[in-house]
Amino acid sequence: AVLDGARIDEQAVSLKPPTVAENTFSDYAHLGFTLGKHPIALIRNALAARKARSAAQLGQLRDGAPARTAGLVTVRQRPGTASGVTFVTLEDETGVVNVVVWLKLAADQRRELVESTVLGVDGQMQVADGVRHLVAHRLHDWSGLLGSLDARSRDFH
Repeated sequence: AVLDGARIDEQAVSLKPPTVAENTFSDYAHLGFTLGKHPIALIRNALAARKARSAAQLGQLRDGAPARTAGLVTVRQRPGTASGVTFVTLEDETGVVNVVVWLKLAADQRRELVESTVLGVDGQMQVADGVRHLVAHRLHDWSGLLGSLDARSRDFH
């Protein structure tokens, strides 16, 4: 071989392994998802400090209970047959939350509704025939908690 006996004077490179957050952000930037830790799990303590419940915790609430939650916006839908209602699906490390946003709130808080990657929702649980929704009363854009995470929702009209 050409380099047999050649002397190589290089220092070994020592790189720190990426953090869980760095791996998650890289996965989302390149793939749009991760098989690792869910991004919302990375900010669960900050959300808990804001009194936001997980999807699993919302699953324990009764019909009519007030609730606050937050999650990654995975889907926004405003079907023509829904009289201006927007349906939002939030995802966290424990599951999904279906959110109903009435037309007036959607108009009043359009920026939060349309631009948020991490959406916080204050609302009221609606439970009927095994179907659970959170009817939104107020929206919060908490995307800044995840910094530059590139998570895109699928939006349908």
